[in-house]
Amino acid sequence: MVKLTEKHLEVISKTVLEYLEKEKEKDRKRKQDWRLKNTKLLLRNYRKFKIHAGELEEEISLLDDEELLDSLDSDEFALESIKNSKKRTLAMIHFIDKMLEVYRVLSEKSTEPEEYRKYRTIYLLYINDERKTIEEIAECHNVNIRTVYRDRNGGVETLASLIFGVDSIRFID
Repeated sequence: MVKLTEKHLEVISKTVLEYLEKEKEKDRKRKQDWRLKNTKLLLRNYRKFKIHAGELEEEISLLDDEELLDSLDSDEFALESIKNSKKRTLAMIHFIDKMLEVYRVLSEKSTEPEEYRKYRTIYLLYINDERKTIEEIAECHNVNIRTVYRDRNGGVETLASLIFGVDSIRFID
């Protein structure tokens, strides 16, 4: 049996602590990436969600119509599940709209002009009825294309923090 010295134990402890810290950092980064990815996904599909939202309210009211439900002669649980899914989708769209409004107000009140430019970049790329390209936004803001990409990424990070709250913030130790 090998006897561990004080030095051996110190080296083992240090190695284990370093490993655990690296794993903790990887986990934190994975969570951050997940939130940013989901925010980008929500933004890329925002226009579709908005169109769909207009239809959802009518569909929900139809599903609330008991006479219609009786005529469908279907599984009540399945219809209730569909209705709840539509309500959650509608609630999510309203929530995203509120967070976009909060982002607009924050960016307008910011003392840094690039904050408003970031908001406008997000707006023109994902929210505005007429989608603008990166090149068109660069020309509109009189900046380099690379700046537009940075503004988009910064805007997505800001929106992620608004949508996901404190969970989206990466704390630096």
